[in-house]
Amino acid sequence: MHNWLRKNPTVRTIRVAAADLNGVPRGKRIPTRFADKITQEGTRFPFSVLNLDIWGEDIEDSPLVFESGDRDGVLKPTERGFMPMPWLDAPTALLPIWMFHEDGRPYDGDPRHALRAVLERFKARGLTPVCAVELEFFLIDDSGRKLQIPESPRSGKRRKGAETLSIRALDQFDEFFTDLYDACEEMDIPADTAISEAGLGQFEINMMHCDDALRAADDAWLFKMLVRGLARRHGFAASFMAKPYKDYAGSGLHTHFSVLDADGNNVFDNGGPEGTDTMRHAVAGCMQAMAGSALVFAPHANSFDRMIPGSHAPTGISWAYENRTSAIRIPSGSHKARRIEHRVSGGDVNPYLMLAAVLGAAINGIEDAAEPPAPITGNAYAADLPQIPHTWATAIDAFENDPAIARIFAPDLIRNFVLTKRQELEAMADLSPAEQVEIYLDTV
Repeated sequence: MHNWLRKNPTVRTIRVAAADLNGVPRGKRIPTRFADKITQEGTRFPFSVLNLDIWGEDIEDSPLVFESGDRDGVLKPTERGFMPMPWLDAPTALLPIWMFHEDGRPYDGDPRHALRAVLERFKARGLTPVCAVELEFFLIDDSGRKLQIPESPRSGKRRKGAETLSIRALDQFDEFFTDLYDACEEMDIPADTAISEAGLGQFEINMMHCDDALRAADDAWLFKMLVRGLARRHGFAASFMAKPYKDYAGSGLHTHFSVLDADGNNVFDNGGPEGTDTMRHAVAGCMQAMAGSALVFAPHANSFDRMIPGSHAPTGISWAYENRTSAIRIPSGSHKARRIEHRVSGGDVNPYLMLAAVLGAAINGIEDAAEPPAPITGNAYAADLPQIPHTWATAIDAFENDPAIARIFAPDLIRNFVLTKRQELEAMADLSPAEQVEIYLDTV
């Protein structure tokens, strides 16, 4: 049996789980006595399971279902290995897995493999991305008909207002955050700073920079799972949905990245504030793929409620130095840490697809030595800029047809994601906003 399980003899069951295209964990519960079989041989379930809609239903007309006989893929453990699930009452192990064909080839429809393929393009040029993500989420009392901030366990009161960078807001939920950081330690998730944000009961936790983008995406995916599960143990919900409250800012998932060469040098660093030609090429690639990537950054019906002018979410395609109204920001600070901040994604994204889209666009630009337009100054919302798609339907069409996207994602994944989103688009049209929130609250 695996060493981790030997060191944790109270663990009686294992959850094996892979991320589907929506980032929803899909998998099985297995007794620990079968751990060796799982680690050595993997497990099996249909390829179509990684391509379900947000309700967990098959995609109509998908070639993965009846046309192919709903064939099985082989799912093998990722390099992450076993870890605890601190939000469950019974001691339980989680084993992240990803999907392969019977002959050992990676399955192109697995979002983790999509990111792996992008990283291989960097590796071929002797480059390594260094990434960090900032995850915003809401703590929500969803026990009644109307969503509201939970009562503070300390005061019994509800603070019904924005509490940007409020220490008091953090202190009101100190027990939850203490448990959350302890759980991150147990799961080896590198959670760093926590702050309160501008939304109602909204918080942000940053991850430490990591020179393994697959691990960074793992951390974000696992963190979302952990936060949602742990909040329920504390008697309320946690949600990464983009816009649960109409009158407050939504949740983003911002990504900071730099790129190292084979000697460990930051190829964005020119010793000054401007950054290198390579940095500008990466910025240009990100801008060129931004319209096509909008479906990855805003994958759900609710996502587009966040992306409105003046709402702290970018709507125009632009870049700037030290300007949070632009879609791409070059932060100030030490030139040694020169990096790009990509600010488009909502908190409801699949982290694997999101990082694949961001880094894939950057390597497109680096390969092409592409040049961006001039950086903007001032308020991006007031500038005349090309726009990020502002409806779900136009984002779906852009993802399907953009040549920049065809360089980043495999044809099968593009087809599967488009079919998924068109099915969800049609079904969501029949639901009220409240019914949509109910679906998204715990899933994204």
